Amino acid sequence: MHGWIILDKPLGLGSTQGVSAVKRALRQGGYSKAKVGHGGTLDPLATGVLPVAIGEATKLAGRMLDSDKVYDFTVRFGAETDTLDLEGKVIAESDVRPTLAEIEAILPRFTGPIDQVPPAYSALKVDGERAYDLARAGEEVALKSRSVTVHSLQILPVYGEGDRPQAGGGGGPQTSRSRPAPFVYASHCHLPVNGEELRQVTLTAQVSKGTYIRSLARDIARALATVGHVTKLRRIKAGPFDLSSAISLDKLDELAKGRTLEQHLLPLRAGLDDIPALSLDPDQAGALRQGRVLAGIARDDGPYFATLGETPVALVEVTSGEARVVRGFNL
Repeated sequence: MHGWIILDKPLGLGSTQGVSAVKRALRQGGYSKAKVGHGGTLDPLATGVLPVAIGEATKLAGRMLDSDKVYDFTVRFGAETDTLDLEGKVIAESDVRPTLAEIEAILPRFTGPIDQVPPAYSALKVDGERAYDLARAGEEVALKSRSVTVHSLQILPVYGEGDRPQAGGGGGPQTSRSRPAPFVYASHCHLPVNGEELRQVTLTAQVSKGTYIRSLARDIARALATVGHVTKLRRIKAGPFDLSSAISLDKLDELAKGRTLEQHLLPLRAGLDDIPALSLDPDQAGALRQGRVLAGIARDDGPYFATLGETPVALVEVTSGEARVVRGFNL
């Protein structure tokens, strides 16, 4: 078992618990023991794509941390909390509610390279301590501003309760129409009319590594002369993985009991879909497995996924016709 299980993480479950669920499924299904790790933390109050690496794929989990992510999130205006989400206590309030036109006008300011201050309730370390531990202890946490990139930021359409698209269950590809709805504003929603003040808005953002959606929501609300916090957050894509290949915990349990988990195991290669392949002959594969440098590689400089037939050998970096191992796979 070497590859990826993509979980559609439910509300309230931590990333480490998601990894534990996959480990439990492997044991339950009678699969051989393997390393298991996740490719990017997802808060318990967030749902959606959680890539879980199994076996040799764990060597690529670090690349998932560096990859872009896509989130759907709802910002509720009128109150800012200390955690910037539903879990915290209200620390600021405002009667100002923005219109759709005002929100649309402000979004370009938060698209592209931006500076943001991470939430005090985050896993970042301050003098060796987690920021959220210090914040929970009542200490004032001052985090430095950091540069991140918001590749795109858009307002999502509003769905009525009877028109809510269904979440994926790990079946075939989903169309844009069937992609899980981010969220529903109310039982009987409607598209905002010109000039209507909005209590909340749902956005979708493609962001770089290190971007905090809660901070983004806070800053958007403040730029609109009000305050706000995140009420719902759903990751719909992490690196190359999206909801079309994600499975629920119930589906994971079902596959484990039926010993058919491998049917939803994505290959190790799936985590490197943005990297071209480099075919090797047996001598070249043997050399890379010994950590030697391959000369005479007629390829452009850059990373490559080196294989012997269908067998992954290594992630390599080609420079001036020489290939060096970045990550070797014991397969």
